Amino acid sequence: MSAKDDQLAALRGRIDEIDAEIVRLVNARAQAASEIGKLKRTSGDATYVPDRERAVLDKVLAANEGPLGNDTILAIYRELMSGSFTLERPPRVAYLGPPGSFSHLAARRKFGSSVEFEPLKHIAAVLDGIERGHVDLGLVPIENSLGGGVIDTLDAFVNHDVKICAEVNLSVQHHLLANCTLESIERVYSKPEVFAQCQRWLTETGHVSNTIAVASTSKAAELARDEANSAAIGSELASEIYGVRKICDRIEDDPGNVTRFLVVSRNSAKPTGNDKTALLFVASDKPGSLVEVLDVFRRANINMTYIESRPSRAKKFEYCFFVDIVGHAGDAATTAAIDAARQHCQMLRVLGSFPRADEVV
Repeated sequence: MSAKDDQLAALRGRIDEIDAEIVRLVNARAQAASEIGKLKRTSGDATYVPDRERAVLDKVLAANEGPLGNDTILAIYRELMSGSFTLERPPRVAYLGPPGSFSHLAARRKFGSSVEFEPLKHIAAVLDGIERGHVDLGLVPIENSLGGGVIDTLDAFVNHDVKICAEVNLSVQHHLLANCTLESIERVYSKPEVFAQCQRWLTETGHVSNTIAVASTSKAAELARDEANSAAIGSELASEIYGVRKICDRIEDDPGNVTRFLVVSRNSAKPTGNDKTALLFVASDKPGSLVEVLDVFRRANINMTYIESRPSRAKKFEYCFFVDIVGHAGDAATTAAIDAARQHCQMLRVLGSFPRADEVV
């Protein structure tokens, strides 16, 4: 054997030793998680605890000295935590389907692959499933960095008594999926919003005139699989689920496109020190009432990170406002500001407090 072969053999032997130690430690961690699960079942506590998840991830990232990047460490630990759910009672997570949608991808990135996923046809059905206790958690899109607020989600919160307990920022990456060559493609399926986000690529390749709009990127992938000379624009997960090859990666116009999703349950999360609180309110019917509400948070030095309005449907030209503020509703300063803002509102609801998601998955 050459000196290089000797070095390779030694390094591979070292990796084998490390792998054996990793497996031992991973199972020791799982055993501890299993004991926690038994205690939770006895007390009736929820399996998924967002504030504890945030604390664990913050600690492992702080301990990461490389060479693996934080994204890799996060992916490993999310899958570890997902596997631990199977030793307790795996939570049932509802999302806006069908399978392979970006909501499905966000749910997988957040909870790993070991939980029970339930695709539903409407965003309102996700919140209804939480409210009725049919599922443990739900994941719904709230805003896109290019397209703005998601109307169906905003309207659903008005009519459902649920709590936001976490958020997920998903990098929206569009891929061309086909089981034929690029040159032989005669039609390209996807959602109209996706075509708008891939306009430059479609124009440059001459496929802009071949686009056919369908209800979802998942349906597009299914059609691309079943029809000759057809393609779809969709997610990597859709490629995997429907058996359609990725023939062009990352064809979106804006590589920084991000969709924010909310995780919904029947309870808010406990404070972590880096939290947001979502509010829904209807301002009082008098001049300047909206300004007065917003001024309450300005005077309290509380930053507002999101604001959107929708017709209330209770009265013509009356609007519900959705806002996110920095802070937890259990904090004294945040509670005082919310109480002060309520004085200028016909109605104000706390939709939930949750750990702030600074990373994009």
